[in-house]
Amino acid sequence: MIWITGCNGMLGTQLCLTLAEKKFNFVKTGREVDVTNFLEVESFGKKILSSGEKISFIINCAAWTDVNGAENEQEKALALNEKAPENLARFAKENKAVLIHISTDYVFDGNKISPYTEEDKTCPVNFYGKSKSAGEEKVIETTQQFYILRTSWLYGLYGKNFVCTMLSLMKKKSAIKVINTQKGCPTSCTTLSNVIALILEKKNVPFGIYNVTDSGEISWWDFAQEIKASGIKLGILKNTNCKVEPCSSKEYFTPAKRPEYSVLSIEKIQQALGIKMPYWKDSLMDFLKQPFLKTKLTCL
Repeated sequence: MIWITGCNGMLGTQLCLTLAEKKFNFVKTGREVDVTNFLEVESFGKKILSSGEKISFIINCAAWTDVNGAENEQEKALALNEKAPENLARFAKENKAVLIHISTDYVFDGNKISPYTEEDKTCPVNFYGKSKSAGEEKVIETTQQFYILRTSWLYGLYGKNFVCTMLSLMKKKSAIKVINTQKGCPTSCTTLSNVIALILEKKNVPFGIYNVTDSGEISWWDFAQEIKASGIKLGILKNTNCKVEPCSSKEYFTPAKRPEYSVLSIEKIQQALGIKMPYWKDSLMDFLKQPFLKTKLTCL
């Protein structure tokens, strides 16, 4: 049995769909189980165990993901990003389960000029990154049977994200400004969900930290430009004259500082699974071709 937490979020929703398609046996929980409270984690877990099922994996998709909001809501960010993974790691260890925990590129400061590896020292520049880094440390301290999957610039059908925001703005505005000084790699929830499914299927992937993103290296402005071009090509954006203008991080103030460079090396996960990660443009095109996307955009 697999237990998925944070099942109603952008990643959690996609992961449930992916695992259902692949016929995995899983249970899912959202806010009905407060993962920041160990007694609730233990109570729900024991309910599964008492039914005769063994929990083999816990996949933690529950997280505080509002980067700017974390600056003012530090206790809430720590509860979800540090305490929750610690609780799940503790329950996993006590019941001989494997924990898969999702982390972020924002655990790094962005001062490198080459992709970050799993061995690089974390040094976050905002409180969101600090809370996620703290969560990683708690997992590592609590259990040895874990996978920490660091991802970046995640987008999907079932939550607020950069791709849908850009498409909505491009439909409404004549011009938008997008930062061209921050570099990383966008990652589809489908890509990350497929990697998680492969880890579950193989069962012999060495425990540890892995970077999991689509391949490539771009700025947010590059990403926005491609969203526009592909949106026009697919007929999602019709009669748009919206200009996508570049600007620097200094010109575009946000409460939380972002790393200027947060590209993650994906060599380790590719070797461990014997795969080649999809190129970010291909993943974006696959995403934009999904029929449900047009329905979602009409609501934005």
